[in-house]
Amino acid sequence: MKEVLMAMDTASQILDTIQMISEDNLDVRTVTLGISLLDCADSDVHRACARIEEKIVTKAKDLVSVADAVAGEYGVPVINKRITVTPIALVAAASGATNAADVLPYAEALDRAGKAVGVDFVGGYSALVEKGRTHADQALMESIPEALATTDIVCASVNLASTRTGINMAAAAQMGRHIKRAAELTADADGIGAAKLVVFNNAVGDNPFMAGGFHGVGEAETVINVGVSGPGVVERALRTVRGRPFEQVAEAIKTAAFKITRMGQLVGTTVAERLGVRFGIVDLSLAPTSAVGDSVAAILEEMGIEQVGAPGTTAALALLNDAVKKGGLMACGSVGGLSGSFIPVSEDINMINAAACGAINIAKLEAMTAICSVGLDMIAIPGETSAAAITGLIADECAIGIASQKTTAVRVIPVPGKGVGERAEFGGLLGWAPIMALPTASSELFAARGGRIPAPIHAFKN
Repeated sequence: MKEVLMAMDTASQILDTIQMISEDNLDVRTVTLGISLLDCADSDVHRACARIEEKIVTKAKDLVSVADAVAGEYGVPVINKRITVTPIALVAAASGATNAADVLPYAEALDRAGKAVGVDFVGGYSALVEKGRTHADQALMESIPEALATTDIVCASVNLASTRTGINMAAAAQMGRHIKRAAELTADADGIGAAKLVVFNNAVGDNPFMAGGFHGVGEAETVINVGVSGPGVVERALRTVRGRPFEQVAEAIKTAAFKITRMGQLVGTTVAERLGVRFGIVDLSLAPTSAVGDSVAAILEEMGIEQVGAPGTTAALALLNDAVKKGGLMACGSVGGLSGSFIPVSEDINMINAAACGAINIAKLEAMTAICSVGLDMIAIPGETSAAAITGLIADECAIGIASQKTTAVRVIPVPGKGVGERAEFGGLLGWAPIMALPTASSELFAARGGRIPAPIHAFKN
């Protein structure tokens, strides 16, 4: 705690920081080490995998111990230690991968290496196919369901749309099938394989959060990125301005976000210095958990929304996101990742309660994704949901992101053997979720068209 106290300017700030940690669930949600694997590519898959394991173990051997030591010294919990790597489809291309069996060894190597260094997750079993697919991209996408079912800590993502390129609908249809298959292969755990898979529009290469994190090709050789969390801190700040105008609400959020971000930057830069790697960014996203007092939805309710989902919810979320970014940018010059507010259903107790009683539905969640950090996140849907319906959800989210020039994503779990009214149990930070209804009208003909939805006219800026 010594360094934290030295970093604060006044006694009141010291006491405030202690309260944020002890009472308001302030934590650094993740310290993520990004590692480039481009130099591990080889025409022989086994040599490539051996190089990957060696490089990850060499670069990340001290990540967990250093992050834990810094957490202990500063008195702030670091919940997860993670690794992101170069999208594996790019590495696998050198070995001539053309089918799922050619790529699965890479997933196994990532899983072994991650376990060897003791991290919670490894992200980057990924492909970037927003404009088209290589043979390696296709092979990796086909391998995703089995890769997620046979590994423990590997996370996968596919970016299939961007404002600049439009939506690759052939890839969206393929991922609709793979999400469903990933859930089916992990039916004994309520389809948790699908919870480790994200489909993106406008993905970023410095995202420290899972399951969508990967190490972008424009990043440094190794880099530390930090994801902060502090919904409880923001909620407490808003209690001091109850009934007051929204300008004061925004100021309270900005002040809280400033403090949260400063803490994240302090932890991140210290870990990076001790590991001898570059410090990258602080992701400002408010990441909730299913614990009471750690809810983004509770912040919206503190603004005056009786229950999240009521009229005014989207406006409240817009204010929250804007104020968090303004406060965070003042606190740290290296802001990146997704930066905003996550609204995962299973990971936020107030979202869980709203979904369980029907106060919020898929349509309202979709509207909120035009504002939030990511998109439809950790939503349990009936196991009988068709692949075409999932493809439609993906296309809708991509369209929202393209039109608003922001990142959007889909992480839905079609829970095998369960339907509306039942619940899925994922455990840990993933929490649990009531299974939500989807519209019943068919998307089969829409999903079957293939091709690409063109980029909007406002995409062409140069």
